[in-house]
Amino acid sequence: MFKTPSHLTRRDVLIAAAAAGAATMTPSPLSADAGTIKPFRVHVPEAAIADLRRRIAATRWPTPELVGDATQGVQLATMKKLAGYWESEHDWRKIEARLNALPMFVTEIDGLDIHFIHVRSKHPGALPVIITHGWPGSVIEQLKVVGPLTDPLAHGGTAEDAFDVVIPSLPGHGFSGKPTVTGWDPQRIARAWTVLMKRLGYTRFVAQGGDWGDAVSEQMAVQAPPELLAIHTNMPATVPADIAALLASGAPAPAGLSPDEANAYAQLDFFYKHGLGYAQEMANRPQTLYALEDSPIGLAAWMLDHDARSYELIARVFDGASEGLSRDDILDNISLYWFTGTAISSARLYWENKLAFFAPKNIAIPVAVSVFPDEIYAAPRSWAEKAFPKLIHFNRLPRGGHFAAWEQPAAFTTELRAAFRPLRS
Repeated sequence: MFKTPSHLTRRDVLIAAAAAGAATMTPSPLSADAGTIKPFRVHVPEAAIADLRRRIAATRWPTPELVGDATQGVQLATMKKLAGYWESEHDWRKIEARLNALPMFVTEIDGLDIHFIHVRSKHPGALPVIITHGWPGSVIEQLKVVGPLTDPLAHGGTAEDAFDVVIPSLPGHGFSGKPTVTGWDPQRIARAWTVLMKRLGYTRFVAQGGDWGDAVSEQMAVQAPPELLAIHTNMPATVPADIAALLASGAPAPAGLSPDEANAYAQLDFFYKHGLGYAQEMANRPQTLYALEDSPIGLAAWMLDHDARSYELIARVFDGASEGLSRDDILDNISLYWFTGTAISSARLYWENKLAFFAPKNIAIPVAVSVFPDEIYAAPRSWAEKAFPKLIHFNRLPRGGHFAAWEQPAAFTTELRAAFRPLRS
């Protein structure tokens, strides 16, 4: 947890690091009082940045993979390019300045300090939205959409498109507190998010998320507090029970699927057979991942191997290709996990979760869905209509993957504006 030292004259929240050579964070003794909201700033000491570079330089590299592709995992050449840039060229101070340029706060909810960005639009009647990141993401995922959502006139929209934007760090992730007791599952986080929005004074709001952000947003919709008007998701839980059973058995796709359904089946089949290793380990034995807290390259490789399409994009970036993400984008996010020491505390969310991730959750309130083709699976309209009886928006995008707001911020912004426009009054 990141708390305000009593000797500071500003009400900033500063990260303190141990002496040079240590990479863990040292919390100060005070936390946000229950119900209060305090300003937050971040400053990583130079000693911690120097220690990171030293550890990268001291990496003990494995022998190369024995195949010419990524079927054995994250490739050595990609990791060496990442390491070289991270050690010599990446500038943490730039992303630190971007974060500190935004209004950031911390408040205690249900005994845990919750960090969040909160940007109010200058336009009257702006619709409040709480946007939740996933793993291995952070609030950095959403930074590119803050301006377009809160100041639409400067970004191709109209004043009627304006949002007030709230972006919290999940418990155990980034600058939020690390739970010291069990029970911080998506349902509990969803309840905390409703408390947060009400504490900010909002009597009506919407929610958005992908990955864990979808799980939390969908649980908010299941709980259906009267203030929540609708949710938007770019990674919906729509897989029908009969399809899920076939996938679990490893069976081929059944006859009679539409082209979109067959594509989704093939994507899910690949993910279950080749992409679930990280999730299974974190769900079963998150505490075993000590190496992620001790080796920055180990942490980076683990985070890069989230899903095949994201890894392919990242590998192209470090080969010099121009993509929706840059080398700095990728390393900003990994560095955030490193400096906050949240590799294992974030992994515990997988252990806490008892929900079937892609199974429909019987949501009765309005839901909007945006489908990006390189997501873990591109949800078909037919599945979305069954999963969400009040489907108010569905659109398939021509490009983009798992980190939609980060990779395709313009398309993401357009989708949120369209999705929630019918709810404005």
